[in-house]
Amino acid sequence: MAALARLLERLLWPARKQERVEEAEERRSSPDGPQSLLDAPRCAQRPHGGAAASWGLSFGASAVQGWRAHMEDAHCAWLELPGLGPGWAFFAILDGHGGTRAALFGARHLPGYVLEALGPAPGEPEGVCEALRRAFLSADARLRALWPRGEPGGSTALALLVSPHFLYLAHCGDSRAVLSRAGAVAFITEDHRPLHPRERERIHDAGGTISRRRLEGSLAVSRALGDFAYKEAPGRPPELQLVSAEPEVTALARRAEDEFMLLASDGVWDAMSGSALAGLVASRLCLGLAPQLLCAQLLDTCLCKGSLDNMTCILVCFPGAPRPCEEAIRKELVLDAALGRRVAELCAFGQEPPSLNTVFRTLASEDIPDLPPGGGLHCKATVIADAYSQFCQASGERWVGPSAQLGPQWN
Repeated sequence: MAALARLLERLLWPARKQERVEEAEERRSSPDGPQSLLDAPRCAQRPHGGAAASWGLSFGASAVQGWRAHMEDAHCAWLELPGLGPGWAFFAILDGHGGTRAALFGARHLPGYVLEALGPAPGEPEGVCEALRRAFLSADARLRALWPRGEPGGSTALALLVSPHFLYLAHCGDSRAVLSRAGAVAFITEDHRPLHPRERERIHDAGGTISRRRLEGSLAVSRALGDFAYKEAPGRPPELQLVSAEPEVTALARRAEDEFMLLASDGVWDAMSGSALAGLVASRLCLGLAPQLLCAQLLDTCLCKGSLDNMTCILVCFPGAPRPCEEAIRKELVLDAALGRRVAELCAFGQEPPSLNTVFRTLASEDIPDLPPGGGLHCKATVIADAYSQFCQASGERWVGPSAQLGPQWN
């Protein structure tokens, strides 16, 4: 992790920020103005996970602050739900904007509202879908009662409720989930944006406007917890306000071919598509990587691909998830060794080792077999940074200051 931080600090990220900050901000909800970026990313992660072996469920989760000045994501994971039988689990990601309050509230209290709405014997699937809808609206109503008047900010919310027979997805906003089944993407959620026809109709009916693809020219999402300044249209129920906390709920019948579900905040999707993420996750599971370590590697990859946002992901693995494969492990070891040797060759050429930036640009221009699908060379950033550091240490060279490492942007 320290090597990755050094790598990112020494690449030409100031230029990248200049070029991409406007695009990134355009895709973010920022009712209280643009969010500042740090001079260097905060790469520290605390991956964690767990397993319920009796029903073949495991999960991993991790989060990273990245380039943002503040961490506004939150998440929760429950492998067992009190009062319900075995096989029930709940996971959620909350992506705050304009502050952390709504996201932290959702992570702490949304599971309780879900349990309350489900009751001891939820009817599947219709009864569970309606319970999730009520839980989101109840949590939003409680948050409103606790929120000081005029306080800005809100949070997207994405929840996965697992039962023995169904997978239920409930979401508001632009965090997404993707289901991999039999080696292919079987389902992916759709963002709630003001320009979506259904969302646009509700906004206009509530007296709102859309400017620059944003609600009232400010908010980039059309459903969220909080954002109460956009929930003041008189005579309209909560689900028909400019911004709605009503989730879109989908019930997917479970199959033996179900492999995994990945939930992630929008900073992850800024860097990778659903199919790319599914391919990368499947390839790492074939290496026997634990779900929590896989999540950490995925976020590192998205940082190297240029995401400027906070990022959180939760990987939920089902009994049909890919198993460790000896051939895949062998190829990965060969790839890592080949990259290490190539880095040493590039560093040894000339009187002084090239910058790490130059090493990356050179490797990116070469045809390297068996790179991870979806992640490519970016997924190997830590391996390359470690090999570069080891060469410098072995040759008596020191890491030079960031200004000396800068070169033309690679990607």
